[in-house]
Amino acid sequence: MFLQLKNINFKYDGNHQYVLKDFHLQAAKGEIVSILGLSGSGKSTVIRLIAGLEVPAGGTIEINGRLVAGPDSFVPPEKRKVGMVFQDYALFPHLSVYENIAFGLSHLSKAELSARVNSLLELINMSEYGSRYPYQLSGGQQQRVAVARALAPKPDLLLMDEPFSNIDCELKQKMRGEIREILKSESATCLFVTHDKADLEDLSDRSITIEPN
Repeated sequence: MFLQLKNINFKYDGNHQYVLKDFHLQAAKGEIVSILGLSGSGKSTVIRLIAGLEVPAGGTIEINGRLVAGPDSFVPPEKRKVGMVFQDYALFPHLSVYENIAFGLSHLSKAELSARVNSLLELINMSEYGSRYPYQLSGGQQQRVAVARALAPKPDLLLMDEPFSNIDCELKQKMRGEIREILKSESATCLFVTHDKADLEDLSDRSITIEPN
């Protein structure tokens, strides 16, 4: 399996109750998996653990055959090759669309960087928007830029936390289809947290539901 979480235990500091207890999760290469659950069930905690933003109290996490968290091992977030799209997209307001997508590509030559950014702009159907700034974009356009920026460094895994929560209902269905096409064209493995069952029907290959402890 491309992604494996085994026997994960986690509780937040000062909390006696475990948010996750003996939790397991698997995802295959190129699979889009949605994580459903009630508020407080631990959906976002799973994403944060995989990203390396939290440390499990027990269990192991493997990404692409590499142990990134375990009893005697912890790989920091910046070395996990994981991309993340936050609920509010977290685009840099002072950077253009082009510069936002290019942000994590400083290791590339100028020609390689330009080719990668322009290919992603084309992929998200925003080739004419490279010089615009986030405040000049609609919510759906900002979302596509956020996904492109997360995919730009070619991460092993993409994580999305409630990616459609700030988009009106009319636009959601269109965006689900567009994001699925983008992920599949990049052969991206993706986990996303949602509370909307329509997300899993239109976007994911498979879903799991987390029951609160």
